[in-house]
Amino acid sequence: MQAGQRIRVGLIGYGYSGRTFHAPLIGAVAELDLRLVGSSAPARVRADLPDVRVSADPVAVATAEAVDLVVIATPNDTHAPLARAALAAGKHVVVDKPFTLDLAEARGLAAAARRGGRLLRVFHNRRWDSDYLSVRQAVAEGRVGRVRHFESHFDRFRPEVRDRWREGPGPGSGIWYDLGPHLVDQALQLFGLPDRVSAHLARLRPGAQADDWAHAVLDYPGLRVVLHASMLAAGGSPRFLVHGEAGSLIKHRADIQEQQLLAGVKPGAAGWGADPDGLEIHDATGRVARAPALAGDQRAFYRAVAGAIARTPVDQTEALEAVRVMACLEAALMSARTGTSVGLTRAPDERDP
Repeated sequence: MQAGQRIRVGLIGYGYSGRTFHAPLIGAVAELDLRLVGSSAPARVRADLPDVRVSADPVAVATAEAVDLVVIATPNDTHAPLARAALAAGKHVVVDKPFTLDLAEARGLAAAARRGGRLLRVFHNRRWDSDYLSVRQAVAEGRVGRVRHFESHFDRFRPEVRDRWREGPGPGSGIWYDLGPHLVDQALQLFGLPDRVSAHLARLRPGAQADDWAHAVLDYPGLRVVLHASMLAAGGSPRFLVHGEAGSLIKHRADIQEQQLLAGVKPGAAGWGADPDGLEIHDATGRVARAPALAGDQRAFYRAVAGAIARTPVDQTEALEAVRVMACLEAALMSARTGTSVGLTRAPDERDP
């Protein structure tokens, strides 16, 4: 690509994720130009994006000559084949989470991107949530000393099973594939790969066809990380709970960017990502201090994508990070099936630096 040229984007999928997250965030980054959308609902796309072409053929979007970057926001079992097609056509690729359905597929895609010198990233947009950014900063500053216990929750109250593929019986459905990638990615960003993973999955709501409750524990030397997601938590839970050798911190409420997007707030508008819920920090004497939360801004994901494409050679670090996330997700699934703690197997280039 020539210097200063905008990156032409093709978005495959205009359901909840494509419409709520990807299209607005892509549109908010000056270096990106959304040219083409693959969707079976063209009227919906044209109502929102009248100047963007629409195709009903996802493979045609993945391989289109007029596209430099392909963004895949389709059902989870289509991620790998569409990403393979796009990489084979020489495109850079962003895949919504989860990366793939299993670790072998993830490794294969990362290898294909490496061979072709193409960017491959998973949409781990929650790295730019206000709650996570605030906790990460507090931990890095040593506000609670060395962390010994870390909890991260995505707990919601949705007692009715909805008629959508994410809650159906098909491959890649269920809460662990939906919210687990965010929980795992944030934990790995903070602490690296664990030694072992233990997990339990359950269907708790009447009529549930896929797991709607997940609880995983990542084992590190001297540290336990608890990851939890539920659809039956009316009172909610703290988003983060961290205990260290010098104290504890609590982040009660979650980032608001998803709610802002659903309300039609444009990324970057006044108040975008602002979080009124600060950190609650308890020290060894019992005193409680409060610290303001950092603002979240998921536009940073696509800004980073644009910056990486502009550089040569393309950095493959985040593709390997996505493989590590899949290793943990798969280990948790195996643990839940077998009732055992599962150690991680990793190739040499997948280990922490």
